[in-house]
Amino acid sequence: MADATDPILPGGTLGILGGGQLGSMFAAAAKRMGYRVEAISDVADCPAAIHCDRLRVGSFSDEALLARFAADCDAVTFEFENIPAEAGRALAGRVPVRPDPEVLFTTQDRAREKTFLTRHGFACAPYRIVGSQDELRRAVAEIGLPAVLKTAAFGYDGKGQRKLLATVDVDAAWEALGAGPHGPRQLVLEGFVDFDCEISVVAARGVDGSLASFPPSRNAHANHILDVSSVPAGLPQRVLDDAVAMAGRILEALGVVGVACVEFFVTKDGRVLVNEIAPRTHNSGHLTIEACETSQFEQQVRAVCGLPLGSTRLRSPAAMANLLGDCWTHADDGSCRDPDWAAALAVPGVWLHLYGKREARPGRKMGHLTALAPTVEEAIEKVVRARRLACRG
Repeated sequence: MADATDPILPGGTLGILGGGQLGSMFAAAAKRMGYRVEAISDVADCPAAIHCDRLRVGSFSDEALLARFAADCDAVTFEFENIPAEAGRALAGRVPVRPDPEVLFTTQDRAREKTFLTRHGFACAPYRIVGSQDELRRAVAEIGLPAVLKTAAFGYDGKGQRKLLATVDVDAAWEALGAGPHGPRQLVLEGFVDFDCEISVVAARGVDGSLASFPPSRNAHANHILDVSSVPAGLPQRVLDDAVAMAGRILEALGVVGVACVEFFVTKDGRVLVNEIAPRTHNSGHLTIEACETSQFEQQVRAVCGLPLGSTRLRSPAAMANLLGDCWTHADDGSCRDPDWAAALAVPGVWLHLYGKREARPGRKMGHLTALAPTVEEAIEKVVRARRLACRG
């Protein structure tokens, strides 16, 4: 294995654990910069297959597959936090894995992540880790209601969550989330935060410890799924500075080499509380492709390869709107009609990104639209209008 401080130059081979849209966009950025890209996915028909030079289909626990993969790669990253940390650990002795698999291990489990935040003094919502129905009842008595109960692992886009509004909800929530097939699951109870808005900071940390943060984005959700992200976030500079500074300290404390996203609640009195950490590029950072001098995906390539981090300067106010499978029209006979892309692209200053997923299902992220405009309000209006036209109202 080469010296970990040596930069990996164009012509090298980068590996991705995971084959989703984040891996696909990373691969596209790496290919544009002159790298070869390989990926491991548990399915062949995945978005990353579009841009990768080679896709290896198999299990992340297949030691022989991981060994062959490592032999071909100069560095490996991951595109989704539900990749088993053991796969990263198996690779780390053979090839640089960035971020380190221990970053993945910490952030892929809410209980470990909350413990990390508390240990390092980062402000977050009050919480309790519970492993039984009685522990949940005691936690509710301590934290109070309303609250949100979440599975410690494998939860995203609102999956594995239940809101508790009254004591009558407690036992039903435990039955829904805590009773696993092999015994009780570990859950996290979080006190409800009456926040003003949600923002996220996508940031990169290099091999040399250098930091570069993108402008914080304001995020609006629908049905627990990110709906629209916009920059500038339209908040006081002090709030934005606090979020950027905290994100940088979190990446340093974790020892991240690569890109990560820190999601925050902004309270009505201007405090910034950490919600979640994603140790990878993020949906809210997709607008950086058009809006910033360096996209989050090129930044990921630079960080993973030990190259200087790029400029994160905002070229223009921007907004991104997710395109979910709900936009595709499904007929009674099972046929599916694509959205009206021509109508969407008739809106000036709008870009379309489709991820190459064949089956459009409700709630599934199929792509996104980005709009640039002189003001963030205009960018939001444009991207929402373009999506409405595409989805035929």
